[in-house]
Amino acid sequence: MHPIFASIAIAGPETVLTLGSLAALMLGTFTGGGRALTVTSLFAVAILGLAGFTLLDAPAGPSVAFDGLYVADAFSAFLKVIILAAAAASVLLALPWLADHNAKGSSSARFEYPVLLLLATLGMAIMVSANDLLTLYVGLELAALPSYVLAAFHRGDDRSAEAGLKYFVLGALASGILLYGVTLVYGFAGSTQLDVIAGIVGGQQERSLGLLFGIVFILSGLAFKVSAVPFHMWTPDVYEGAPTPVAAFFAAAPKAAALGLMARVLVVAFPGQVAPDWQQIILFIAIASMVLGAVAAVAQTNIKRLLAYSSIANIGFALVGLAPGSPGGISALLFYICVYVAMTLGSFLVVLQLARADGSPVETMADFAGLSKTRPGLALAMAVFMFSLAGIPPLLGFWPKFAVFQAAINAGLLGLAIVGFVASVVAAFYYLRLIKIMYFDPPATALAPAANPVNGAMIAGLALFCSPIGMLALSPLAAATARAAAALFPA
Repeated sequence: MHPIFASIAIAGPETVLTLGSLAALMLGTFTGGGRALTVTSLFAVAILGLAGFTLLDAPAGPSVAFDGLYVADAFSAFLKVIILAAAAASVLLALPWLADHNAKGSSSARFEYPVLLLLATLGMAIMVSANDLLTLYVGLELAALPSYVLAAFHRGDDRSAEAGLKYFVLGALASGILLYGVTLVYGFAGSTQLDVIAGIVGGQQERSLGLLFGIVFILSGLAFKVSAVPFHMWTPDVYEGAPTPVAAFFAAAPKAAALGLMARVLVVAFPGQVAPDWQQIILFIAIASMVLGAVAAVAQTNIKRLLAYSSIANIGFALVGLAPGSPGGISALLFYICVYVAMTLGSFLVVLQLARADGSPVETMADFAGLSKTRPGLALAMAVFMFSLAGIPPLLGFWPKFAVFQAAINAGLLGLAIVGFVASVVAAFYYLRLIKIMYFDPPATALAPAANPVNGAMIAGLALFCSPIGMLALSPLAAATARAAAALFPA
């Protein structure tokens, strides 16, 4: 087989997403009318499912393609399953919102939504399989450019336009910083390929200041993508201004992709003597993210801003697993990503399933008052997600926090684990406050009846996964994350 065809076969998910994105664009264009949105969305879900199906044929060991620019291994396959599942859920949960805007004649109800989401997912799939700093950058930008458009998708809303502009300006700055870091690392190593860089770094006799600056710039760019402090400033404004389905997507799939990318770059390209340098940076941004995310969310009254700060805090907890740079730490990080995506998507689904009697969206915590009396099922699901995000046992959300703290303690990072524990206690306040509002405050807002069974089914499934029943998945998840983490540490 010709090398290019062999490479295309190895990059099965990306090939399917590329062709599927183009086909979805043509399908929406030629279908036209009100049916285009539904047809294109269902087609996009099918494409995402087909891309996931190609992972079943993935080789047991790592496979390198495109002259070493791309690698397919257990690590990338695990993350791609999460990314594709989150993207498919994001398409489905957006359908009622888009249909409602279509009924109102809004310009926001356009078939380009699932097409843009497919392109962003393609970029994220490339990110987690990047074996080269330039492939990393291409994947990152391919994920970012559609995301800027998605943030401003509700063109009739000034807040959405502002969110898109903020995201674009700050995202372009972060991309420039990352690219500058890539040039510094290339100047030191003479290559942008991760394993080649690792060989050169491993053979150095003394610390290179230029290499250290390159790592700092690369981490700064990646920290923006995961909303880690101090590069988090865009997150609350973009989550609040962007359409709620878009905010749900931003909180899930891109976070998983960027965390996976960060883990691969640091562990594969910068091992050995240089590892303590990037570990200090990860320690700082993990502590800062946990503390700021926990403290700043206390004062929030807007539910989307609350979930934005919750996302920042959870990124800090996830980075606790990355800080040791060990197989156990990476396994805990992957476990945390998996459960975090489920908890966050579930929380946004509940928000999407609620609307005021006049049809306006639910946005403030006061709108949840007395929800247990008016929507007992949704209140119970939201309580499960909040308790799980707070890390209260025996819900599933407790175990990934336990895993990352245990990995930090095993690596001698006891102080980091203590800070994480204290931040978890502080963060529990605002999660429990929302539960108190739902169960103990009198109803204050008249809500429209929930009318979407698909979103309701997804909420029920995610709530069961995050509940104590989800503990049945602990053993398979532990095995899968351990196998995926081992792919970054070849014998």
